[in-house]
Amino acid sequence: MAMRLALKGLGNRVMATIPACCWTIIDGAWPNHALKIPLMHTAFETAAIAASGIRAALDVKGEEDVTVMAWAGDGGTFDIGLQALSGAAERNENIIYVTYDNEAYMNTGIQRSSATPYGAWTTTTPVKHPESRPKKNIMEIMAAHRIPYAATATIAFPDDFVRKFRKAKDIVGMRFFHILSPCPPGWKIPSDMSVKVARMAVETKVFPLYEIEDGERVTINYWPEGRPVRDYLMMQGRFKHLTDEQIEHIQQFVDHQWKRLVHLHELTHGSLPEEAQATLTSR
Repeated sequence: MAMRLALKGLGNRVMATIPACCWTIIDGAWPNHALKIPLMHTAFETAAIAASGIRAALDVKGEEDVTVMAWAGDGGTFDIGLQALSGAAERNENIIYVTYDNEAYMNTGIQRSSATPYGAWTTTTPVKHPESRPKKNIMEIMAAHRIPYAATATIAFPDDFVRKFRKAKDIVGMRFFHILSPCPPGWKIPSDMSVKVARMAVETKVFPLYEIEDGERVTINYWPEGRPVRDYLMMQGRFKHLTDEQIEHIQQFVDHQWKRLVHLHELTHGSLPEEAQATLTSR
């Protein structure tokens, strides 16, 4: 669903690189693949640099109207591919980099990644020893490179999703997308709950929808009233073992992160919309 929305926003003049990840399986084996755009499968850590090479070749050919997109999971972005991604961002390569984040190495057996949130079960963070560290903040890492554009998105808000990709298409330089991508087996949810879980992540402020331009201008795109984070956690089997104390710890962390984000939005825009006030007090 995320790929469909991305290509709806970008159109048909797109070339993509996909490293080792769940999407290599979705796309299918050589010589055929499921997308209607040219695609290069790459090694786990090379999505960004392969996309940069394609961009350079297209520029030599004068095909500047083609958008080049790297599409990688959280393992190939937060962990294994971070060095190549950072290099591409530092050079401000003219590509779009998308990480569809299902918060673990789902394709190889649900092992933890640095995108795995605190308290989550994975096969390498079992119930008796769940993830003990907070999730890596990939958006702030990318913003620190002062790239032209970075944004979050989710399939539960398709209009916001497509709008952002259309906006990114017209920006020159490095553009980065962080997409929350529920994984039914890894998150222990029925597949027909994917959109509902993604929406609840936004409504509880676990996964805010926002943009960062030029590394510092922050715009919150959706102001949720604020459901308790418990509502999101208890929809998923991977969090069923959490105690009330652990859930409250997560709630406090989410509240703190949201207040920081709201402050950055206010610094950018000079004021807050009316709907922002309720988000600072509701639980």
